[in-house]
Parts: sequence; C-alpha cells; structure tokens
Amino acid sequence: MDYFIEQNEYIDISPEFSVFVIIMAEKIDLKMHEKLAKGCFNKTWELLDKSDRTPEEDNEMIHTVHASRYHWGVLVANKQGTALNLQRGEWQVARVYTVLKREEPALYHANLCLKITQENKIGDFDLAFAHEAVARASALAGNKEDYETHLKLAKEAGEKIKDKGDREYFFEDLKAGNWFV
Repeated sequence: MDYFIEQNEYIDISPEFSVFVIIMAEKIDLKMHEKLAKGCFNKTWELLDKSDRTPEEDNEMIHTVHASRYHWGVLVANKQGTALNLQRGEWQVARVYTVLKREEPALYHANLCLKITQENKIGDFDLAFAHEAVARASALAGNKEDYETHLKLAKEAGEKIKDKGDREYFFEDLKAGNWFV
C-alpha cells in the first residue's frame, strides 16, 4: 500500500506492519523544530512535576524528553541552536531517567551533559546542574565515590552562580528529590 508523503514522494508500507513510520524530511521548517523542542521540553517538565504519574505518563515523559533533545539537535546541526540547548536537553533526559530509577540511561545522559558542559566551557548555573545530574545518577547506581565527588563539585559550582535567584533555585533543587543514599 502506498502512502502519500509529499508531492511526488511515496513510501511503501507493507500491510503486515502495524506501525506507521513518520519521516522527518529535510523540508520541515526549522521554526517547527524549535516549536517542537520547546513544547516537548515543557511537557516533560509538566510530567516531572506531577506527583501521581501513571505508568503511561512515565512512558510519555521518556518520549517527550527524547523528542525535545532530538529537535534541539536538529537546530544545533543547522546553526539555529547552541551547545547550551544540547546540554540542557541532556540534563533533562538524565533527570527523567533518574526520577524513573533507570540507572544506565541516567548515568549515560548525565555524563553526556557534563561532557557537553566541559567541552563548550559552559559555566555558572548549568555547570552546577551538570554535576548535580552526575551526582544523582551515581547515587542511583550505587557509586558512592562518583556521587560524593560530583555532589561536592555541584555545591562548589553552585556557590559561584552569579544570579542570587538562580543560586537559590539551584540549592533548593539540590536539596529536593531522591538521592538514593
């Protein structure tokens, strides 16, 4: 069976498959990628903040956080976004997996967040949160040494956050949530 995608472009989907493939063609407007990146980021926050998420909402949160990060990646590849967008995207992915107690992806994305932060010399608020992500994911994984090291580095970076409101927000967040220790 043929499905119409774009003028003069068709994709053949075999009737045996129940999953439809969505093609993200190059023709998608970068403004749409930006809108989707922001929308998925904000939806992920809504779900993170919800205290009584269902298992279906947990799955939705995983999908929205990865969709957001994907769209930020498209924007950065097209010079419409920055390393900071990628860094915050990876931080949010790490937070989702930490909240869901999934240690392997939490550690992977927390370390990727920190790597992006260090390679791009991102500091202040975002450096503190990058170390917080690694500390929380390490605590979840039971790695006491990395947990202690990155918690200390997070606190040190937090003390250097220039904006008082951002600094207070960071330390409130640092005290909140599950530390798994």
